[in-house]
Amino acid sequence: MNSIKVIEVKTGKGLDAFIKFPLSLYSKNPFYVTPLIKELKEQFSDKNPFFNHAKVRYFIAERDGKCAGRIISIVNRRHAMFHKDKAGFFGFFECVNDVKVSSALLDTAAEELGKQGMEIVRGPMNFSTNEECGFLISNFEEYPMLMTPYNMPYYAGLMEGCGLHKAKDLYAYIYDVKDSPPEKVLRVAAIAEKRGVTVRPVDKKKFSDEMKVFKEIYNSAWENNWGFIPLTDDEIDYMGSRLRQIVVPELTLIAEDNGKPVGFLGLLPDFNSVLAHMNGRLNPVTIMKAFYYSKKIKDLRLLLLGIKKDYRNKGVDAILFREGFKGIKKGGYKRVEFSWILEDNIPVQRIVEMTGGKLYKQYRIYEKRL
Repeated sequence: MNSIKVIEVKTGKGLDAFIKFPLSLYSKNPFYVTPLIKELKEQFSDKNPFFNHAKVRYFIAERDGKCAGRIISIVNRRHAMFHKDKAGFFGFFECVNDVKVSSALLDTAAEELGKQGMEIVRGPMNFSTNEECGFLISNFEEYPMLMTPYNMPYYAGLMEGCGLHKAKDLYAYIYDVKDSPPEKVLRVAAIAEKRGVTVRPVDKKKFSDEMKVFKEIYNSAWENNWGFIPLTDDEIDYMGSRLRQIVVPELTLIAEDNGKPVGFLGLLPDFNSVLAHMNGRLNPVTIMKAFYYSKKIKDLRLLLLGIKKDYRNKGVDAILFREGFKGIKKGGYKRVEFSWILEDNIPVQRIVEMTGGKLYKQYRIYEKRL
């Protein structure tokens, strides 16, 4: 029969089905990592400050009475103010390999966005470029690192079958840790040091203040990036509350020029390698597993690298890498993922390649006019 119906999620039971759908979709996929259900529920609750400036609606597709897909529509008022466009977004897309189901989901999200005056549908965004975004389009046989997307290989075909096209590609690079940083990094870092640039680890006792420093650098360094939206104070506090427990001071560094913050580097241990053993659940058994496997993390993700405009091409990145490398070696880590980087951000790609990083994954954001 293949009867397809799209239903808006308006109840706790519906949200539970929305959150848990990927567990069945990926049940036979060894590379999918289930997020903690408890954290997802909080992310979709009023505790998330993203909802202070966005209107979000949730939808589930049923095929012959069974859940076959999900999607959300997003009108982000801060994006509209900052970019002065009428782009609406879709996110948290998951779907069986059926273009009729994906069309029903995307058409529903697009119709909702059109009603609210949007002229473009773009995604996936979970919920914005400050979080997970894009569909993985290469290298599906490797685990995703912390806070990076993983999806079925057929999603690109579903998007194209629904009339969407590429808006932007995002790159991930991998670096196998060597005995020492490249000579060029050390040389450029020494020049920056002579100019008075210093690097210090974040102070977790003053974490709230340090997050404000990060916000200042992040909003300054990224303001001209495609899709960028400045973080609010509430979003910084929320992000800090989620990351504080996993931040390692030796891997989270602030560069200063005579005490003035000018750059930030944030390396996070890949806790996905822990989540892979927890199946989304928090209970005594999974907590014991988390404690055990957290001692065995060997990968890092370079989540954040930002340098204020006036301090670019002055070796600040090199001195941050040099000092970060010390923390990497101290922790015994074996690999670092640099992600994500815009496909047309050539200067940052060259910096990553200078350190020895190699392109190993690509993500794609799609769009179409309404």
